Parts: sequence; C-alpha cells; structure tokens
Amino acid sequence: MQITDHIHALKIPFQITDPSGQKIPRFVYAFLIYGEEICLIDSGVAGSEKIILDYLKRTGRSPEEISRLILTHAHPDHIGAANAIKRICGCTVAAHAAEKAWIEDVDLQAKERPVPGFCTLVGGSVPIDCTLQEGDVLHLEGGLALQVLHTPGHSPGSLSLWLAEEGALFTADAVPIAGDMPIYQDILASVRSVQRLAAIPEIKLLLAAWDEPRRGSEAYRIMDEGLRYLQRIHNSALMVAGANPAQEEPDSMQLCRRVLFELGLPQTMANPLVAASFQASLKEEIRDHPDLLKILSGKDAS
Repeated sequence: MQITDHIHALKIPFQITDPSGQKIPRFVYAFLIYGEEICLIDSGVAGSEKIILDYLKRTGRSPEEISRLILTHAHPDHIGAANAIKRICGCTVAAHAAEKAWIEDVDLQAKERPVPGFCTLVGGSVPIDCTLQEGDVLHLEGGLALQVLHTPGHSPGSLSLWLAEEGALFTADAVPIAGDMPIYQDILASVRSVQRLAAIPEIKLLLAAWDEPRRGSEAYRIMDEGLRYLQRIHNSALMVAGANPAQEEPDSMQLCRRVLFELGLPQTMANPLVAASFQASLKEEIRDHPDLLKILSGKDAS
C-alpha cells in the first residue's frame, strides 16, 4: 500500500514453527521508497521477491529500478529474499558491519542462532556491497535523504532509518511491540535505542517491521508502550529467577515458560529465542546496572 508520495509498505505473510512443530502465522513489513530509482528496506522471507516484484508491476515500476536494498539486520524475515532480489534487480546491498557475517554466510547464522524452519525462511547468502554505520546519510533521488541510526538491542547491528523530508522513521524490530513475541539480545541496549528513537521530534510516521504503520502521536505511544513492555519483562524475569532462592535456578526454557505466564502471554511463545531474551535480564552486569534500574522503575510502569 502507498503510505506517502514516496513510501510504499508491503505486508508479507509467513509462518514460523514452534518447538512442538506447530505453525504460527506471522508477518513482516518491507518498505519501498520510490524516486527515479527505488530503495528497498528489507526483503522479507524467502519467496517474498514475488510479492515485491508483483507490486512493482502493479505500480508501473520495474525490478531494475531497485538500485539499493538496505537490510536492517540479519534475521531470516528480513534477509530471506535478499539473494533473489539482488540476482533479479542487480541492486547494491547494504547493512551494518555487525550483521555482515550472518548475511554473507547464512549457514553460520543457522548454526549460531538456530531457528526452526530456518532453511525455509532464507533463500541463501548474499554479499554486502556497502556497510552502514551511525551518522551515514544516503541521498536518494528527489532530494530525499535517509539518515542511518544504529539502534542495537534486538541485534548488535540493528539499523533504523530516518527520512526527515517525510517525517518517517523506519525502525524494523528495534521497538518491541507490547504483547508480541519478545526477541532481543541486549535489554539495556534495547531500552536506550527506543528512548533515543522516541526523542526524535516531529515523527509523522512510525514504520516498524512487526506492526502496522503508525501516524503522529500514535508513533510516540507505541514507543512508550515498548519501553513499559521491556520493564514488565525485566521485572518478571527477575521475580521468577528469584522466587525460589533455595532451589536450583530453573533452566532457560523453564524460566521462559514461567515469565510468559507472569506476563499473560501464550505458552506457544516459549522458544529458545524468547528464552534468551529473558535471560538477558539475568546477566550480572545487567541485574544491578544503575541506568537500567533507573529506566525501568518509572511510576507509570504497568
């Protein structure tokens, strides 16, 4: 769908497999910025190239007009069709250096971060032509400029992008969605990234990967809710871990299921990635970190 004169959003459905083998429906957004050439932000899962190319055809554009593909991070639902997009469109591929290894060697990612159904979600490795870092500005046709923001937490090299001319903030998975599956590697970095994004003035559009486009004050509300969600998760993880101090500490999946129960989230979310997110609160350097304790102790927390 068209969001602004230049921005188009594609909602791409897919499925993930939980540890029991059950298929869980999900979706991810990819975004197109139209100018004389086209910039694509994320590629969706394997096979998403058909959705993207069909949309180009319906809007009177051609695959060769995609000149740049920006991968916000290396996870399967963002890089799955990157190999096919590059092969078909001949575009350059850009990402943060911290994500490069997993994008250029998806077998390495599958080994180091095993995800059920990984091979069905990712259509192959793709070389990175350009590494992006904090402060880079990508100039697009028509006077548009994308400012690169390094927003780690969900992953070490997660990127957000700010298109000031449209007041549009592309956040990928940097902002956790309250009630959705919590997946991040570093809770302190996540908190700091969300706070930083929420401090950007005059956001007109919040364009996340796992949420519908949000406009105006809704954008700031979603980010505030994301921070409160991180607070609830952190507090619940600490409570569950400390509930039975005389007993042996529960393993990560036991803790995961108990924290999900405390949060009122479905047990179908219990998987190693969510478990690792909860374990992030229990790291010694995080438990008593003064910044995190201050951030996550607001009176408005629920």
